[in-house]
Parts: sequence; C-alpha cells; structure tokens
Amino acid sequence: WETCWFKVELSIPPAWAGREVHFVWESDGEGMVWRDAQPVQGLTKEGEKTSYILTRSLKESEPHSLTLYVELACNGLFGAGKGSMIAPPDPDRRVTLSKAELVVFNRDVYELLVDLEILLGMAQLLGEENQRSFQALYTANQMINVCDVTDPSTFPAARELAAAIFSQRNGESQHTIHAMGHCHIDSAWLWPYEETIRKCARSWVTVVHLMEHNPELTFACSQLGLIPVLWQAQQFEWVRSCYPGLYARIQHFVAKGQFVPVGGTWVEMDGNLPSGESMVRQFLQGQRFFQEQFGRICSEFWLPDTFGYSAQLPQLMRGCGIQRFLTQKLSWNLVNSFPHHTFFWEGIDGSQVLTHFPPGDSYGMNGQVEEVLKTVKNNKDKGRVNHSAFLFGFGDGGGGPTQKMLDRMKRMSDTDGLPRVQISTPDQLFSVLEKESSQLCTWVGELFLELHNGTYTTQAQIKKGNRECERILHDVEVLSTLAVAQDTGFQYPASQLQHLWRLLLLNQFHDVLPGSCIQLVVEDALQYYTEIRRAGAELQEEALQSLGRDLLQPKAQSTPSSLVWNTLSWERTEVISRPGPDGTETLALVTVPSMGYALVQEPLVPPQPVAVRKQEDGSITMENGVIAVCLDSMGHLTSLKLLNSGRSSIPDGCYANQFALFDDVPLYWDAWDVMDYHLETRKPVTTLLKPLEISLAGGLRGSVRFSLQVGKSSTLTQEIILDAACPYLRFLTQVEWKEAHKFLKVEFPVQVRSTNATYEIQFGHLQRPTHWNTSWDWARFEVWAHKWLDLSEHGFGVALLNDCKYGASAHRNILSLSL
Repeated sequence: WETCWFKVELSIPPAWAGREVHFVWESDGEGMVWRDAQPVQGLTKEGEKTSYILTRSLKESEPHSLTLYVELACNGLFGAGKGSMIAPPDPDRRVTLSKAELVVFNRDVYELLVDLEILLGMAQLLGEENQRSFQALYTANQMINVCDVTDPSTFPAARELAAAIFSQRNGESQHTIHAMGHCHIDSAWLWPYEETIRKCARSWVTVVHLMEHNPELTFACSQLGLIPVLWQAQQFEWVRSCYPGLYARIQHFVAKGQFVPVGGTWVEMDGNLPSGESMVRQFLQGQRFFQEQFGRICSEFWLPDTFGYSAQLPQLMRGCGIQRFLTQKLSWNLVNSFPHHTFFWEGIDGSQVLTHFPPGDSYGMNGQVEEVLKTVKNNKDKGRVNHSAFLFGFGDGGGGPTQKMLDRMKRMSDTDGLPRVQISTPDQLFSVLEKESSQLCTWVGELFLELHNGTYTTQAQIKKGNRECERILHDVEVLSTLAVAQDTGFQYPASQLQHLWRLLLLNQFHDVLPGSCIQLVVEDALQYYTEIRRAGAELQEEALQSLGRDLLQPKAQSTPSSLVWNTLSWERTEVISRPGPDGTETLALVTVPSMGYALVQEPLVPPQPVAVRKQEDGSITMENGVIAVCLDSMGHLTSLKLLNSGRSSIPDGCYANQFALFDDVPLYWDAWDVMDYHLETRKPVTTLLKPLEISLAGGLRGSVRFSLQVGKSSTLTQEIILDAACPYLRFLTQVEWKEAHKFLKVEFPVQVRSTNATYEIQFGHLQRPTHWNTSWDWARFEVWAHKWLDLSEHGFGVALLNDCKYGASAHRNILSLSL
C-alpha cells in the first residue's frame, strides 16, 4: 500500500505541430498524473486508462517542455491478492513500470476502429433473421475495401459508410436505454480505507476531465452521477479534505447538473445488519452532507452492491425524502431468478418505493453492442415499461467511464436495429418510469440475496463491535439529553457524537461490517470501535456526573445509596451488580422506570430466591419461581419450564444449548458464503473439558459453568445464569477459535409448532417460513436477525436472544444461532 513518485520531464518535438500528443504510462499499479500541483488524470491499466492527453492539436503557443509527476501505488485496481483477487495481499508483490512514452495519437484510426467494432457487434449479435445484421456486415466489408491503411486520405470515405448505417433511425416504439456514467468504489475491501481516498481522486479526476471534453456526459456518484453517479457522502468528504482543488471542480459540475450525487447515505452500508437507528443516521448524515455541500438532497437511494435489503428500508427511505431505489445485486441469486427489473417495493408498514434493477444485471458496463442488446432481452417487465438503466464504467475498485465507452454509445444513440441509447440522469430515468408505472407489480417484504449468507457471521469481533457501539451511542444520547433537560449548563456533545457516529457508519460499509475484507481493514475497523468505546464511555460519564450531582448529595444519617439508570423505554426489574461498602461487588434486585433512574438504598427482596441443586446423575437444576431448568453434565438444556403454564419448552429426548460444528467450504467466495450443503456435515460438539459445576449457589443469582473442546484446537467456556424474578436464562459464551473452514452454531429444539418464525429487524419484525416447501423457502437456510428470533404458537412461544450475533435459522422446531 506504499506509493512512489516519478518526476517526468517531457519535451515535445516541434515537428509534431498540429498533432494530438499523449503521455502513455503503463504499469500494473494504479497511478495518478499531477500537473501544476493538481491531480489531472488517473492511470489504471485494468481500467483502460493508460494515457494523459497533453494536447489535442499542438500549437506553437503551447508549452513544448513541461514537468509532470506520477504517483504510483503498489496495488492494482483490485488490490494486491496473491494468485487470486480474493486471496490475502501478497507482501512480496512487485509493481512494474512497463511503458512511459510520448506519442502521437492518430484520432482518425481510433474513430475507424470504434466504427468497425460497433458494426461487427451488430453483424454478430442481431441474428440472421434481422436484415440489419447483414447491412452492418456488408458496410464493414465495404469500409475495408475503401480504406487503404497507408493512405489516411481514404479514411473519411470509410467513415461516411459507417455514418450512413448509424444515422438510420429507430421507430417510436423502440426501447430506450438511459446510460449513466458510474464509478462504484468500495470504501474498503481488498484495500484499506486510506487507499480508497486515492482511488476516489484517481477516478473522479478522470471523470471531471472527460466532462470537460464531453458536455453531454452525466456521472452518477453514489458515494456520490457522465452523468457520473456517485453515492457515498463519506467519499466526498475524503476528497474535500485531501484534494480541495479537485473538489472545487466537482462542485462546479454538480452545479451544472453533470456530476449527479445519488444515494443519500453516508456510505453504501450493508442492507441487513445495521440497526434501525444506524440506518436513519446513514440517511441523516448523507442527506445533510449533500444539502450542505451541493444545495440538494438525494431523491434516489442507490445501493447496487449490498448483500440483501431489509424489509424496513422502504419506510426508512420514505421518511428520509426518498421514493426511488436502484440496485442490481439480486441478479446474483444462486437459486431463484428474481421476477422483476422494475416494480414497487413495499415495506413492513406498507410504504412503497419505485424500484429499478438495471436489466443488464451489472453496474460496470462497457457500452458494447452485446450489453445493450442484453439489457433489452433480459428485461422482465417488457410491456409494462419501455425504459431502463445502463450503468457504464469500471467499478468496485474505481476507474469509472472511459472515452471509448462514450464513443461507442454515441454511435448507438438512435440506430435502427439497436435500442435507443441516451446519456441520462437518475432523475430522468425514474421520472419516465413513474409515468409508465400504472401496470407495475409490487413485491412485499425483504429483498433477500440468495448468496453471501456467511456475511451474517464472518468476523465475529466486527459484529460485536457494531452492536456494542450502537448501544453505547444510544445510551450517551439518552443520558446527554436528560442532562440537558435537567441542567441548562450542560453542553450537549453534538460534535463529538457526530464524529463517533460517522466512524460507526463508516464501519457499516458493505464489505466491512459483513467481514468480507482483508485483514488490514479489519484492524482499522476494530481500532475505530475501540475509539468509539473509549470516547463514548467518557461522554456517558460526563452526562452521569451531571445527572447525579444533586441526586447523590450525602444527607445526614442517610443510608448509602446507588443511583441506577435505565436507558430503555420500558420499566425493568433486574439483578444488578454494584460496589459494596468494602469495594467488592454485591448483587441487588432493583426496579427502574423507563428512561429514568432509581435511588437504591435497600434492594428489593425477590418473591422467591434462585435455588440451584446438583442431582445424583451429575445434572443440575435451577429454579426462581418463574422458570425451572435442568442441565446435564455437558451443559445441555434438557428441560425448560415456564412454571405458571406448567408447559415444558424442550421436546422429550432432545437437547437444547447443543453446539454443532459444520464444514464450511463454499464454491468460491470464502469469507462471504456458506452453502446449503454445509448442513449435511453437522457434527455435535461432544468433547467435554470441564463438566458442569455450580459457580453461584443461588439467592439473587445462580449460575453454572462448563468447558468443551470444539474441533481440533478450539475451546468453548460457557456460564449459564438464572437471576431472581427473571423470565429468561442467560448464556455467557467465550470461544477461543482456532479452526479453519468450520462453522459453529448452537441449537435449541423447542416444543412449539408453527409454520413461521419471527425475527427482529430494524424497528420491527419479519416472519419467515420454518419449512422448505419451495425453492424460495430452502434458499433461506441461513438468514439474518437482530437481537431475537421467536417461534410461537397460540398462547405459548420461545425466543432466542443475543447481544452480538446476526446469523440465524429456524427450521421445523429448531432455533439455531450462528456463532
């Protein structure tokens, strides 16, 4: 990830007067040309950008000698993987500069080649039943006959033959393709955050350069759209801070309507795992940035590369001023082909957004005949709409559109036999789709990606950091708000909170929170979580000091008391740990109102203390008057009874809290996928290291502990806790994980029958089938949930809660959590 600099001194021969002169640079590392202390051109061999245009027609008045600087990165467009794109980066990688030349560019030859390329595509792909394919073939043949490669004076006649074909117009009913320049840049993936900043500069300076010579070009930019489409506010902020001159040029083209910010979020976040509040903050921070920097908010949500889309997103979009949505990722489905490309998507509250998937199933088109024909042929909503998106430009690692892509599409703008291709904007596309929308279908519920199910579990520390930091920021905001309400002198930490939220939102990028990134990115992400925890704890302490200043003033002859706060929105009665008079931790049962506090002097007496008893067979029972449980020596839950119902939750002969190990060898995407066939490799964890023993004997709290060996070299230690008056059992689980290509889950068979299980999602819940009747059902063999999943029948149910996990499943009567 180092960069090196080359000083390039050029001297253009006077004999090249009137010629187009390029500086050619080819290397297997990404580069950027600097001139007069400003970036002017990205150089990426994989992105077909290997030259910088010095002059389009050398004039005597132009400088013939000049100095350029080239910044060369020691990585390619897709990182530096050893032997495979998704392999770990190669620390011994060598980057080679293979060409650095000053050349004359023959524009006439280039134009002839593009003409022939389009004609060849028409001849090959329009089919023998289409007379236009023969017309294209014969025209190309005539061009070859007319053209003498040694005599440039023959080129215009050859080009006129091609122009005659391209100028034959379509009928009114022909499908219209809305082409938008696009540059998808992952904020971190096979490269660290720091490299993304340079990728943004390399890509966007190239786009700006293209716009200066192609006024029709629009670019959709989703990190922010030739119209380039750019969509992530975070990436704009990076460029604003690090490349102010380039940023000023971008603002100029945004004002002209060529550089189009779309997306509306801080980063292109994962569509499943962030909490509801996090998703709102993604929109809040993104829309606020676009409003402040460009004087407008986004009306389109642009999320082309995320691994599924929560059923809550339509409501969140509508609440944030967005009624249009574009993605294409469901074209990656492994099992079922999604039935629409243009439709209304309805969320869990009935909110609807107009949704479009580019029918070419890509956000990185090259402007070729094959791609525009696929866009029309593949469209699953023919007859309902006659317009579709075509996103062209190199992506994922950046790069964006090229001049050749534009030149191809100019020839196809309105050529008989091909769909109309017009350079457009997201607003123009969605406006015409809205007019055609009366016959569109509606899809209700989540847009579930039937692939990459492993990303709900990969990189457990990142998942834990995300959930903990979401909770920390929630608590800081609650307590700080209460402090402001009580003490006018308290300063609400708005700027500190914005900084911490932006760190958290950055880590929710769709290759970071899912864990599908290189180790260097994981290390950066964990550092950000550490900063949020540290700063969040300080802000929380400041708010608590302000709130408790009057409440904890010692009074004469008063009993020492503890101030207990509840930052949740319901009253809670729980056992807490608090410091005793001698400094040791003591337990207390307390009741605290919602979003409030209680001064605890004398703790509550539980209606029934927890009783923990060891049986002759080595099993242990625990009971608190609400529930009664029995555990065997392996830590299996053999019985769980809700006492007032008299009903057992565990089927006879079954074990709950059963750990199981599966083989995890996906077809390709190692960190991303877990395949359905992993279920055939289930092996219960049965090697006991330390049998079940009592660690707390009862009273306010009872607990037991045991240890298991998992796989060849991993260990698992678990403490199972039952508190007084508590209707649930807690499992504190620690795993020392040293396995490769293994997948650990914990299973809870329950005595409940239902065809649907319920899963918590952002600000709501979602039901999914517990059977595999159809391919749509069994493709969801591994799903995501937030803090709970529940299996209930009339009058009775069992829920499985967690504080840091997302992968889950409920098949038949078995609730499973992926660890």
